[in-house]
Amino acid sequence: MSNLYVLIAYLLGSIPTSVWIGKVFYNIDVREFGSGNAGATNTFRVLGKKAGIPVLIIDILKGSLAVSLSFLSTYEINSNAFINLQLALGIAALIGHIFPIFAGFRGGKGVATILGVVFCILPVACSLSLLVFLFVLLISRIVSLSSMIAGLSFPIILNLVLHNQNRVLIIFSIVVSALLIITHRKNIKRLLKKEESKVKLFSGSSK
Repeated sequence: MSNLYVLIAYLLGSIPTSVWIGKVFYNIDVREFGSGNAGATNTFRVLGKKAGIPVLIIDILKGSLAVSLSFLSTYEINSNAFINLQLALGIAALIGHIFPIFAGFRGGKGVATILGVVFCILPVACSLSLLVFLFVLLISRIVSLSSMIAGLSFPIILNLVLHNQNRVLIIFSIVVSALLIITHRKNIKRLLKKEESKVKLFSGSSK
């Protein structure tokens, strides 16, 4: 039964929200514009807030719903088996988002989906990491930089600040952090060249 839940989680993650919304409502494949990424950030960049907001919300929900499948299992809540299943479901959803079967295996970086996964499993650590994201975003106005710094802060917050002792969660937090860096390789190159685009906050101008 667990294998079935993992498959369902992958299929949930594979829902290519930005691609479908772009094609249905705008006759545009967002992967052909901007950063070429099928994620919420590029949707905001290419199609604007009306498309970006629902994409962001749905992509977060994909991760949370996938992890929530764990509550249908017979495992005792908060047991090691239960936590392991949650992590497996979250990883399956993330893989689905990055390599969606419904969109030719060309997906997004998975930041929003990771947020949904982590918030469902570790809400306190996730909320604190989100505050780091917002703080860096207010200062830099660069979403990719904010995402990476928040991702790097996640294992620090979970394991050092909140004193997590679960080895599986320690490994998970490090993997999540590393994955965010790996999927942002192109962004890192643009940051080093000072070519990364900035978002418009409040009345400020975008670049």
